[in-house]
Amino acid sequence: MDLTEERAAVRDVVREFAREEIRPTALEADRDQAFPEAVWDGLADLDLTGLTVPEEYGGYDADPTTAAVINEEVAYGMLAVATALSVHSLATSCIAEFGTEAQQERWLPEMAEGRPVGAFALSEPHAGSNPAEMSTEARREGDEYVINGEKQWITNGKRAGVYVLFAKTDRDDPSTVTQFLVPGDVDGLTVGEKEDKLGLRASDTTSLTFDDVRIPAENRLTEEGAGLSAAFHILTGGRIAIAAQAVGLAQCALDEALAYSEEREQFGGPISDIQTIRHKLAEMATRTKAARLLTRHAAQQRAAGGAALEASMAKYFASDAAMFVTNQAVQIHGGYGYVAEGEVERLYRDAKITEIYEGTTEIQKTVIARELLE
Repeated sequence: MDLTEERAAVRDVVREFAREEIRPTALEADRDQAFPEAVWDGLADLDLTGLTVPEEYGGYDADPTTAAVINEEVAYGMLAVATALSVHSLATSCIAEFGTEAQQERWLPEMAEGRPVGAFALSEPHAGSNPAEMSTEARREGDEYVINGEKQWITNGKRAGVYVLFAKTDRDDPSTVTQFLVPGDVDGLTVGEKEDKLGLRASDTTSLTFDDVRIPAENRLTEEGAGLSAAFHILTGGRIAIAAQAVGLAQCALDEALAYSEEREQFGGPISDIQTIRHKLAEMATRTKAARLLTRHAAQQRAAGGAALEASMAKYFASDAAMFVTNQAVQIHGGYGYVAEGEVERLYRDAKITEIYEGTTEIQKTVIARELLE
C-alpha cells in the first residue's frame, strides 16, 4: 500500500495546502457557518476542482488511489471543504462518464476551474436510503422536460451553478429514474435555506424545489431509466472518497490528542506517561491506519473495475474509526475537548456525518452482506 513517488509528491503538496491554508480557517468557518470561498479558489489553483475531469477538458483526471489520498489530506484541513469537493467531483464524474460530447464541452472545462460548482441531487425528504422511492418527476413535453418535485440534503446547494438531478420520467414507475443537468439559474427552481447542522457547519446543505422547471431535452444525461444504475456506479467512488475523508479526520484528531497528551501535565508529569492514555492512543492509531489501508485497497479495486464490496467496507470501517478516534480525542482533552474553541470538539461533531451521508452505516452493512451472499 506504499504510495508511488508521484502520489507521495501530490500528497505532500495537498498536505501543505490543507494544513497552512484550509485548517486555519476551520474554526471560524464552522462558527459562522460560512464556506471559505478563498480556500475553494486555492483548490482550483491546484487543479483539484477538476479531480475527476478528463485531461482533455482541463482536468486532473486522478486515478482512484490518488483521489483517495487527496480527499484524506483535504479532510485533515476541514471536512466541510472535502465534502464540497467530493460532491463537486460526483457531478463532474457523472458528466464525464455519462454525458454527451456536447455536454462535456459545455460544462467540464469551467467546472475543472472551480466555477460553476457542481451538486448531486438524489435524496428526497421521503427517499434517502431507497432512492427508487423518489417522487420528483421530469415529464417529457416535446423538446423539453418539465420537472416538479423536491430534493433534500443537497451539499453545495446554494453555491452550485449546475445540479446533476435524478428524477423519474414516470412518477409511478421506479424503473424510469433518469439523470439530468439543471443549471442553477433556471426559472422555477427554489433553493431552500441552509440547514443548521450538528457538524459540517461550513458546508451549505439545502433543499431544492422544482416547480414546472423546464430544461431542453438535450440536458438529459442518461437514457431514460438508466439513472439509478448510474447513481450507484458513481456513489461507489463517492463512498471511497468519504472513507478517505474519515481517515483524514481521524488522523487530525489523533495528532491533536498526541500533541495534547505530551503538553498536559497531571500527577507530576505529562499525561502521555499514564498507561490508560497510552492505550487510548495505541488503539486510535491502529484504527486510523487500518481504515487508511482498507480505503486504499478499495481504491485499487475501483481502478481494476470493481469495488462495490470494498467501497462499502471502507466507508463502514473508516467512518466508525473516525467516530471512535474523535471521541477518544475529546476524552483525552477532558474539559478542553468539550468547548467550542477547541479543535477536537469540531472534529467530533464533523465525524458523525461520515456514518450517514452517501449511504448510512446500516446501508453499507446491507451491501456488504449482499455481496458476500451472492
